[in-house]
Amino acid sequence: MTLSIEIVEVGPRDGLQNESVLLDTETKVDYIGRLVAAGARRVEAVSFVHPKRVPQMADAEAVMAAVPRRPDVSYIGLVLNRRGLDRALDAGVDEVNYVVITTETFSRRNQGMGVEESLAAWHDIAAAARSAGVRVSLTVSAAFGCPFEGEVPPERVVEIVERALATPPDELALADTIGVGVPRQVRDLTERVTASAPGVPLRMHFHNTRNTGYANALAAVESGVRVLDASAGGIGGCPFAPAATGNIATEDLLYALHRSGMRTGLDLAATAAAGTWICERLGKTEAPALLGRAGDFPAATG
Repeated sequence: MTLSIEIVEVGPRDGLQNESVLLDTETKVDYIGRLVAAGARRVEAVSFVHPKRVPQMADAEAVMAAVPRRPDVSYIGLVLNRRGLDRALDAGVDEVNYVVITTETFSRRNQGMGVEESLAAWHDIAAAARSAGVRVSLTVSAAFGCPFEGEVPPERVVEIVERALATPPDELALADTIGVGVPRQVRDLTERVTASAPGVPLRMHFHNTRNTGYANALAAVESGVRVLDASAGGIGGCPFAPAATGNIATEDLLYALHRSGMRTGLDLAATAAAGTWICERLGKTEAPALLGRAGDFPAATG
């Protein structure tokens, strides 16, 4: 039986938020449309955060008003507080994603609140989203290491997860926000979190900062994870974490998965073309992703 892996395309949000070039709404919507045409069915399209902190996402409502709506495509909006949730619901998102960071320093720098406050906000936001009939996921960020406090013990990640489960998410994600994790950590955390949150679907979010992102993604799949985040073109990072470079590239991940006999429902060539296209709009001479340059193998003919 062929294994099916779901890809959550995060380029329009996590990809663009760390880029110095501010794209107009039309370009962002065009990017999203190209990803949907390539087969993306869950797209993290926007974040509802203060425009002064993340100006790349200042037009979130305008983007959501213009994205191609289809019954088989789910648009995700990142929210960090109740005001963000209210904006997301008014904009018509299909899902909301909330982030709790494992360390106090990073949480205060990224979200302007401590971990305790962030967990309290999670319970309020998750309950409100569910009451509105909107799917809600929780991302535990800096799950593999923190740019300010260093190593994050796996016990700390499990503690955050277990406390969050008082209001269970529809999906739980572990994020290697600064790209420090290795496959051994992925296998260990997957086992621990799966045991602590039985029945909650697990998603993984990797960055390729230290060239371990794809190995980590494959380790996650081998450990039972069936949902992975990726960014077409390999763009992205966290604006509040020093040296946090791009997400794993969707097209490069597709190559590894497809060549391993798995299916994703995404077209590799079309995804790579979308990644190259957005990188050109961002003024990059080369995309961080490699498939746009190397092409698939065997090469298509005819």
